[in-house]
Amino acid sequence: MFQPLGLFAEIPCPQKQECALFTCMFNHDERTLATTSKPSNTAAILSDESGHVSKKQRLGEANSVQGPPSTSLGNQPSAKLPSKATLQTMGSKTPSQVTRGDGIKLPSASRDVSPPPRAMPARHEASVSSPTAASPGNTSTKLPPRKVPKERLNPRMLTKAPATHAVRSAILNKLHGAMSKLNTNLINSKDDSNKCFVLNQDELVTMALDEEEKVARDHYSVYSNIIKLRIVKLTKMKLEEWTDEVKTHLNTRYYKIKPAQPTQAAPTSASIDTGLSVKEEIAIATHLITPLNGLEEYGYVTKVPPEAAIETAKQGVSDSKGWEKCERCGGRFQVFPGRREDGALASGGQCTYHPSRPFHPPRKRTDNVTGSSETYFPCCSETVGTSSGCTKANTHVFKVSETKRLASVLQFKATPAQPEKGRMDPVSFDCEMGYTTLGLELIRLTAVSWPEGRELVDVLVKPMGEVLDLNSRFSGVFPEHYASAVPYGTPIPNAASSDSQLGKSKSMQVVESPAAAREILLNLLQPDTPLIAHAIDNDLNACRIIHPTVIDTVILYPNPAGGLPLRVGLKALARRYLERDIQTGGNQGHDSKEDSIATGDLVRVKVRELWKRIKAKGWKFENNELIPPAGEDLKSLQEHKIAMSVGPGAGFKRKKPPT
Repeated sequence: MFQPLGLFAEIPCPQKQECALFTCMFNHDERTLATTSKPSNTAAILSDESGHVSKKQRLGEANSVQGPPSTSLGNQPSAKLPSKATLQTMGSKTPSQVTRGDGIKLPSASRDVSPPPRAMPARHEASVSSPTAASPGNTSTKLPPRKVPKERLNPRMLTKAPATHAVRSAILNKLHGAMSKLNTNLINSKDDSNKCFVLNQDELVTMALDEEEKVARDHYSVYSNIIKLRIVKLTKMKLEEWTDEVKTHLNTRYYKIKPAQPTQAAPTSASIDTGLSVKEEIAIATHLITPLNGLEEYGYVTKVPPEAAIETAKQGVSDSKGWEKCERCGGRFQVFPGRREDGALASGGQCTYHPSRPFHPPRKRTDNVTGSSETYFPCCSETVGTSSGCTKANTHVFKVSETKRLASVLQFKATPAQPEKGRMDPVSFDCEMGYTTLGLELIRLTAVSWPEGRELVDVLVKPMGEVLDLNSRFSGVFPEHYASAVPYGTPIPNAASSDSQLGKSKSMQVVESPAAAREILLNLLQPDTPLIAHAIDNDLNACRIIHPTVIDTVILYPNPAGGLPLRVGLKALARRYLERDIQTGGNQGHDSKEDSIATGDLVRVKVRELWKRIKAKGWKFENNELIPPAGEDLKSLQEHKIAMSVGPGAGFKRKKPPT
């Protein structure tokens, strides 16, 4: 038989496991060597001095063979085929290096014996998990092949780099060095179970580049601190932690499998201990009420707009013929309520914009030498003015802020008195809005009891205008929610097993209009019931409600830069004062129930702080009523509120109401 040249080494053998050839020219990766052969079909394999391999006739069919008589495998009892252990040891030798015990040269037993392949976990997924999950001794499974790019240890190009190329290169080299040291320790480890997580040089370079680029993009302003802390962590990391990180990197980088997020219970108000009963907390909360007089210029509506102003707004909308300014890109476009003849709802085509606001880097002492940092968009790290946007939407959208125009769509309504219901407990609520042909409209309303955080209302709302954009990135409401919703008052299937987060598969109740949703909320309120929300002017205006007794966490926690109109976001407040991460859904949007609970808990933090201050001054409770000590009254309580940045005059300037 001719000497194989390896031209068919990558082609699977047509006979597969039934192939009887010892030196088959085709690929047999999964074939194992037999240690014994039946005399009836054992073939004699010889190797002459030139190294050519010849296959002789079966035993009993050939009377003689060329060469010394001692080379006949059938006549010499000492001429045995090599054992399996012997074949494994001579897998790294060439045919000319392997000799039989009687001096006859043998080719390598069938094919080159490769090292045991990396163990794959006994799962049907193509992800890398702990090798202990595989059955012991199972070497027939392999990791899926990875296409590793050939890259140099050079920082990747970014539109907005957080540091100079020299600085990034130095940091990248240190990061790669720390990873290489851990990889070497893993190679030298006596524990063979994690050897499948050993990376080659290209994989190490790619891993270091990926991590450096991610930090540069996500933490632009604090890039140097974050990456240096990361290098320090790597130098102190144990092999178990390193293998976990390699596993996550391989799954996300090569197999496109995201790591499973740990399920966390929904945050509850029980995590805050005020030392007070529910009634006592409510009694203190009544002293945190935000007077709205003088805040009209910031968007708070305190009076129902008159009919004459509403007619003026309607006439203005009619004269404008639907021309609006886009809330996202700032361009002019035309909107067509009720649809145009061709079915279009808006003109102008797609909207190109930046979803995040421009970020102004803080000034540094070296700005007079190096120049100040340029303002950029965190969403794409592009400098302001570089491009028109990094995100595209199907249509342009607009928002109506003028009170009389809001009233021209749906008139405001003051909270009615309900004497038959008696005193009602505070309510914390949150609204989600979407863009329609009438502006920014209410599409979800959620209310919970305060301070317990018990759900009272959570409904979808059908807007009055045609939908342009549900604003799902923030509202968390998708078309699937409306498709699976049931009418308000109808029991929800599997309601007990529904998750507190608004997932795309969760069924909800839906009401027919914003006016219907407003009536549901008003049934929970009296005019003197504290209504709690973050930036409550937006929520009240979306519902078209005028409520005199509100607690706004925007005013409870004023912006340090000067208060209104500047505001601190709810996410930042929850992280700082509650040590709680909210609004982490990414493109899945916010959850209004989570936001309403967090807002209520921020008020509880202020209740706890105020009680701690006045308790030290001698205030006490009797029959759930707050009693001041001798020499103090409610006026002194107002001073305590101002001292802890609560109430009028704390963090913002209020204009005096006209006399």
